Amino acid sequence: MSTHNPAVLELRQAIRPWLSKLELHEKVLVGVSGGADSLALACATYLEAKDDFNIIPVVVDHGLQANSAQIAADTVSKLKGFGFTEIFLAKANVIMVDGLEASARRARYQVFEQAIETYGAKLFLLGHTQNDQAESVLLGLARGSGTKSLSGMAEQNGIYVRPFLFLDKELTMAACNELDIEYWSDPHNLNEEFTRVRVRKNILPIMESQIGPGITQALSRSARLLRQDSEALDQMAAEVFADQDPKNLDIEVLAALPKALRSRVIRLAVYAAGAPAGSLSADHLEPLEALVTDWHGQGVTSLPGGVKVGRFSGRLSLS
Repeated sequence: MSTHNPAVLELRQAIRPWLSKLELHEKVLVGVSGGADSLALACATYLEAKDDFNIIPVVVDHGLQANSAQIAADTVSKLKGFGFTEIFLAKANVIMVDGLEASARRARYQVFEQAIETYGAKLFLLGHTQNDQAESVLLGLARGSGTKSLSGMAEQNGIYVRPFLFLDKELTMAACNELDIEYWSDPHNLNEEFTRVRVRKNILPIMESQIGPGITQALSRSARLLRQDSEALDQMAAEVFADQDPKNLDIEVLAALPKALRSRVIRLAVYAAGAPAGSLSADHLEPLEALVTDWHGQGVTSLPGGVKVGRFSGRLSLS
């Protein structure tokens, strides 16, 4: 098997900087679904690092299709055929709470966390590409929930790293072809009941044809810039919040802040008071903003998680 292939080499170059941050012989986990992106990631990582690190694929059987166990077993077989000797295989417990995609993702990450605990790994690689990022940006735009959503997925989120986030999906498929690896195509990726699939199959192609080529790259690039701005504002908000009583925010301090910063401080306070993470929308924040900047005696506002917010004696009080 030749490794001197242009697509594989480009993927290896994207992985290399993340491996360089580790001590030799550390364990590296790779999420593998059996699709082109994740198989290419696992195999490129193996080729790049097999002599220096212990690369362990993590294969999740979501149990959402009649043949899901067979798909997972086939993926394990392909990985062993490539050279992997240790593979973490587990079945996810998908509990439908907020839609199939979100529920499956939650269950998948529970398996990921089990693998991290089992091996004590400090790096977990995920195979998302700039195509996934572009879809995330458009979905965030549809939600209208600000720079956090428009900034898409983070290249790094704690132990999780997406080394292909600025590479095109065609590159991962080309790498699989170069390595003679047959990848699985998830039928869910063609099911237009899912909003993300409609964006992928209908919206992005229309944008490419009507606005011009390069839309996917432009959206991915915009997400990167927006994330930099968002992270800077988040850090500034955290510093302001750290100086406040989390259940009694000083109205005078809040009023002096730019709105983009003030909304983040208020959001931090609401989550600290018990609202579920990610549950606040722009509509939730609007009445809280009015308590600070347009006060005319309005009453208490109720929020997700049973959190209540009102203005009392120059303070934004949360209970």
